[in-house]
Amino acid sequence: MLSQSLRARLLMAPALLWLTAFMVVPCLLILALGFFRRGIYGGVDYTFTFENFRLLADPLYLGIFLHSARVAGTATLIAVVVGYAAAYAIAGAPRRWQGMLLFLAVLPFWSNYLIRTYAWIVLLNREGLITQGLRMLGYEGEPPSMLYTEGAVIVGLVYNYLPFVILACYAPLSRLNPELAEASRDLGAGAFTTFRRVVLPQTLAGVAAGAVFVFVLSIGNFITPALLGGGKFQMVGNLVYAQFLTANDWPFGAALSMVLIAIMMVLLMAQAWGTAKGMGERNG
Repeated sequence: MLSQSLRARLLMAPALLWLTAFMVVPCLLILALGFFRRGIYGGVDYTFTFENFRLLADPLYLGIFLHSARVAGTATLIAVVVGYAAAYAIAGAPRRWQGMLLFLAVLPFWSNYLIRTYAWIVLLNREGLITQGLRMLGYEGEPPSMLYTEGAVIVGLVYNYLPFVILACYAPLSRLNPELAEASRDLGAGAFTTFRRVVLPQTLAGVAAGAVFVFVLSIGNFITPALLGGGKFQMVGNLVYAQFLTANDWPFGAALSMVLIAIMMVLLMAQAWGTAKGMGERNG
């Protein structure tokens, strides 16, 4: 008779083997590739060097990282505010409607990412639906320049990753005991004070999880900046793409990739630590 711990290990073994083979090993290979040189005619010269990682401190590439972080941070902030409000409204709706509202929130995921991004091109271009709508309302001036701007990229990122925030925030909001808010109001607290001191602290884990999802996916994104930004500015994802497929500098592309992976791991570890600390304080 297998013990419970051994049975648990056997059940986890296929998933662990899958993650090791298709995530851990490729990441280690990418890490190793970052310590070699680019060949004279492309490819890899297997000469050990730290030059690729030193090159990341160059003002040019450092500026791209900072710009990417700013765009991703702005998209994350907007997505968290909008997504939390949507999740709060869904959690406060009657039970029979919550499933349908969640379905509508994740409905965009049923279409391809590229199709959703191209849809914004149709909306934002100078002859798009928004411009036509303005003309129907009587606007006769020069069409506003909305496409191929930083704002268009942020809108595309928020739209594509907003469902992650809604789902992450809805889970703790749906489990929140309504008697806590009632008790707060009975003690004289207003609606905003109740939200700030009772509701929000109980749901910060979901907010953090949604924010990490959006930031990590946004800072490494290259499709949305390429299509909605029109190539007018680069983000880290575009830079990695260019190193592997245009410049044929795989070692430097690998070094850039490892920085993105390191950022992702730090954020995920911080989010997990914060969640564990919050659960410990509530249990204590």
